[in-house]
Parts: sequence; C-alpha cells; structure tokens
Amino acid sequence: MFRIFYLYLLMVLFAMNGHAQSIPKQSIIPVKIGLLISDKKSVAAKKGAELAISQVNEKGGFNGRPFELVVRSMEGPWGSGAKEAVNMIFKDEVCAIMGSTDGRNAHLVEQVTTKSHVVFLSAWAGDPTLSQAFVPWFFSCVPNNNQQASALVEEIWQKQNLNPIGLISDQEYDSQSALKSFLKKVKMAGKPDPVQFSLEDSERDLAGLLNQMDKTDLKGIVLFVKPGSALKIIQQMQSKKMNIPVFSVLSVLNENEVSDSEMKTLENQIQVTSNPWLKTKRGPFNDEFQKKYGHLPGTVAAFAYDGMNLLIEAIRKSGLDREKIQKGLSEIHYEGVTGLIQFDQKGNRSGSLILTPIKNGIPAILE
Repeated sequence: MFRIFYLYLLMVLFAMNGHAQSIPKQSIIPVKIGLLISDKKSVAAKKGAELAISQVNEKGGFNGRPFELVVRSMEGPWGSGAKEAVNMIFKDEVCAIMGSTDGRNAHLVEQVTTKSHVVFLSAWAGDPTLSQAFVPWFFSCVPNNNQQASALVEEIWQKQNLNPIGLISDQEYDSQSALKSFLKKVKMAGKPDPVQFSLEDSERDLAGLLNQMDKTDLKGIVLFVKPGSALKIIQQMQSKKMNIPVFSVLSVLNENEVSDSEMKTLENQIQVTSNPWLKTKRGPFNDEFQKKYGHLPGTVAAFAYDGMNLLIEAIRKSGLDREKIQKGLSEIHYEGVTGLIQFDQKGNRSGSLILTPIKNGIPAILE
C-alpha cells in the first residue's frame, strides 16, 4: 500500500507540474513613452528615441519592466495632433510624451498634456511662446528662438562686427517665429535694422533675389527658411561666388528634409547656434546609431536621443507618478550628446550658446 501511495503521489506531482507549466506566465507590463512626429517620413527622431530605449532596456529598464516607444504622426487636417496626443494618454496610457514637431503642432500637444497633467518634452520646436504660459508640464531640450537670437546678435555685431546684415525668410510658422525673435533682439541691442528679403516672392528666381542682395553690399546674411530652401540659397551663392558669412538657427539642420549628401553642401557654409556638444558623449552615440541604422545621426536624432534619455532618467528616479516625473525633470542635470541639459522655471533649456560651423551635418563638436 505504501508503494501504491508513493506511485500515486508521484503521479499527482507530475500532473501538477505539467499543469503549472501549461499556465502562461503573467506578462510584464511595459512602461510606455509617447513620441509625436510631424509625419510618417520624419523618422530621424524615431530612430534617436528607439536607440535610447533599446540601450536602457538592455540594462534592465525600469525595475525589470521594459520601456516601450509609442509613435504617432501628426499629419492630416489641423487638430489631428491633439487627437493623437489624447489617444496616447488615454488609450495607450503613456506616462510622458516627447514631441519632434514644429511649434504650431507643439502648442496643440501642450494644451492636451496640460489638462491631463502629463509631462510634454519638446525635442525640436524653438517657439518661445510654448513656455510663456508658464505651464509646469512643459519642457524643451532645444534652445528656443529667443536664446538663439541672442547668440546670433552677439556673434554678428559684437564679435564679427558685420554691417549691414540681410535677412531671408519664408512664411513657414517656425521661420516666422525665429525671425520675430531675432528682430526683437536686434532692436533691444540697439543695432541697425537688417535688410529683409522674402523668399515667398522670389522662390522661383533665387538668382534675382541674390542679385538684389548684391546691390546692397551686405556683409552677412541670416536665413530663416526651410532646410531645402537654405540648401538652394547656398548653392546659388556658391555659383555666384558670394563669399559672405551666412548664419541660421538650428532648424535649418533637419535631416528629415535634407539628405546626407545635400547636407554636405552646407558644410562650413552656415554658422548655426548650438550648445557646446560633448565630444566624449557624441562618439559612442555616433557609433551605436550607425551600427543600428547604417548611417550617422543628424541634429533631430541627437535631440530626440537626449530628450528620451531625459524622460527615462526622470522616470527611473521618480517612479511612474506624473507629478513626481514632472518634479524629477525640473531638477535634472543631464550631460547628453548635445551638452549639459537643465531647465529654468519655465521649462526652457538653460545655458550659454555659441555660433559654430556645420561639420558632418551637425554643429561642429568642440574640443
């Protein structure tokens, strides 16, 4: 009887073990972070954010839970971006949102995240009005247009003593925002009014526009135009041998709109505003990005990489409570590939800016 009982016990244990193995393990719930991009072709920010998430997941994620990137496009009728932000928060249940869009769409996202108390980190738009509402849920890891304008004015008039200066602008939202900031800083500094040219009126005849500029004997030009337009202007200037300094804001370095080969045309031709980029951080980032995607990262990817790492760092230190994430981000000091990142009381990236030429499609890395 003992042997019978023993065999019975073994059979029961074997059955229980088989049953236990057939029960699926409880799935691990990922920590979701949203990314809003302008359109489906805007893949640079997606790649930068993906790399940041894959690297932290290799190190264990958040207490064993993996981070997951939720990407949504804002293309479509006006207001589509707000709808996507709402879906991210209430359907996807993201704990924070990063945006790599223009300033106008960033305003839509800011309104949604403010009402739902979800952190919104802008990783591209330079519109300074995004922070003027003093919304505690908004942050930007990109220097805004006011900050960039101050650096441009100082470089052009105080360091290089160039006058007169010409401005070329188009009617894009971000171009007009940057232009407005620049003209305001010029007036505050008591500098002469620049000579303004509109690309909208002369887009089909750039040669005529440049001939008109030649007659004014300009000593420098500042571009407030789309990356593709900046490329055409530089090419026309080269063909006409117009050897005068050209300046611009960071938005001209959008690798979603200008290819790597086209970006080489801008090499050493435009000086852009930038934080001092850290060479020691940038090297490994370049290597890992190229290994994963087969090409070097541009400016959009670099800011997206830093932005996603900022959100991850705040979540890992503060947990998943929205208010604690906001507090953690407001107190952060993070050395990324675009330099030291910290925020002022309005969520703007603080720190000094410099003017630097373009090298390999990005602001030149300082030694």
